[in-house]
Amino acid sequence: MTPAIDLLKKHKAAHQVHSYSHDPKAASYGLEAAEKLNLQPARVFKTLLVASEKAELLVAVVPVAGSLDLKALAQAAGVKKVDMAEPNAAQRATGYLLGGISPLGQKKRLRTFIDESAQQYPSIFVSAGRRGLEVELAAAVLAQLTQAQFAALGRP
Repeated sequence: MTPAIDLLKKHKAAHQVHSYSHDPKAASYGLEAAEKLNLQPARVFKTLLVASEKAELLVAVVPVAGSLDLKALAQAAGVKKVDMAEPNAAQRATGYLLGGISPLGQKKRLRTFIDESAQQYPSIFVSAGRRGLEVELAAAVLAQLTQAQFAALGRP
């Protein structure tokens, strides 16, 4: 499987894996997952990596239907400024390819922040570590396994 699914199994965390046929031409991997799995986009979350001014990589998990508020993430992380991470740096740090980066089972333990909207649903969907593969789990389980903080990070 993937390191994300292996981590969930190792911790006996309640989860469900969902797969779909990924279209390489899809404009948005997250919205594609929501559409193909017939889900509300607000329940499907994308994993984004940013770099602080000190070159610390941070993970942000936000709804696919919106965007990441970089200032809000910087404030939550206690840093001055963040910018989107270089794609190669994101892939090296996580061990995943772009479009399939999971917040779970990354190669390096990075500080992780989850948009607080995730807490309003019984379960959310995040990448399981490969395009076309999503994992459904409770936001609290995701936060526990990634040692994440909840914060207002998303913009509609």
